[in-house]
Amino acid sequence: MLEQISTGPLKEYIIFGVVFVLVAATLLFARALALRVLRRWSKKTDTTVDDVILHSLSNPSIFWAVAVALYIALGTSTFSEKYVDYGMKALYILIIFSVTLAIGSFASRILQSYIEKTSGQSAATGLSRVILKGVVLSIGFIIIFNSLGISITPFVTALGVGGLAVALAFQDTLSNLFAGVHIIVEKPLRVGDYIKLDSGEEGYVVDVGWRTTKIRKLQNNIVIIPNSKLSQSIITNYCMPEKRMSLLIPVGVSYDSDPQMVEDLLTDVVVTAAGELKGLLTDPAPFVRFSPGFGDSSLDFTVICQVEEFYQQYYVQSELRKRIFKRLKEEGVDIPFPTRTIHMQET
Repeated sequence: MLEQISTGPLKEYIIFGVVFVLVAATLLFARALALRVLRRWSKKTDTTVDDVILHSLSNPSIFWAVAVALYIALGTSTFSEKYVDYGMKALYILIIFSVTLAIGSFASRILQSYIEKTSGQSAATGLSRVILKGVVLSIGFIIIFNSLGISITPFVTALGVGGLAVALAFQDTLSNLFAGVHIIVEKPLRVGDYIKLDSGEEGYVVDVGWRTTKIRKLQNNIVIIPNSKLSQSIITNYCMPEKRMSLLIPVGVSYDSDPQMVEDLLTDVVVTAAGELKGLLTDPAPFVRFSPGFGDSSLDFTVICQVEEFYQQYYVQSELRKRIFKRLKEEGVDIPFPTRTIHMQET
């Protein structure tokens, strides 16, 4: 009885399984060793192309090892032609799917690298990566269906018929999706930009997803805004057309002061600080103007300077105000309190 089993189909399956496992284990070990050596080598190079290629091939190479093991196991087996044909089709599908994953990952990383170099963004948006990978995967599945002799026409027809029902059921979701695509194409904001909405929310753009956009506030909290609402909002982008921004600091002094002396004094303070305070730009040079001029209780000046980025204005304002206050006291220039003269008439 045991001899009959050993000479039957079970023996063929056992041999096939043993060959497949041994070859797959060997190839996966060789893959892990090769990737480790290549990662060490890529860290020594200045270019990022080798890093992109390694990341893109890391996961698909697992499928390639399994595909080679499957091919060798089928080649050494004594299965009938029908089963070998099934195995070869599975092998073909595995290869096409793994190549599709590799191309999708490579294209996504190349997109991110291109955006970083051309527009200075810290990363590509999640929606742009999803769209790109979706297109690549769709092409891969079309190739797989064609190789299996499956027509995609019925699927396209079914999608067309069911599209109206899906659009009605997912109206809000689709609205957010198309709003996200609109944001990516028009580029009113980018990942890494500091923005403020007319509703009051403000912060750094973390990601533009297929449904929502994430904004990180200065308090390190995340605000999640639906794309449809974001696309309808009035947006102030503090990083466009460039990150540097003007900073206006009002200063009021007593009417007993000499306007020219005060203007020269303030100019000296802010120009000196430009070479010492981090974030305060020396080019263009800071300056002072006697504006808005004659206030109710004081002569009003405006210190005008520029900082490298939005968040640096808070530190620069604080330090400049302290230096201005100290210098005015040293020069004997008074900063008046608001005053009101009330005339009382007896009736």
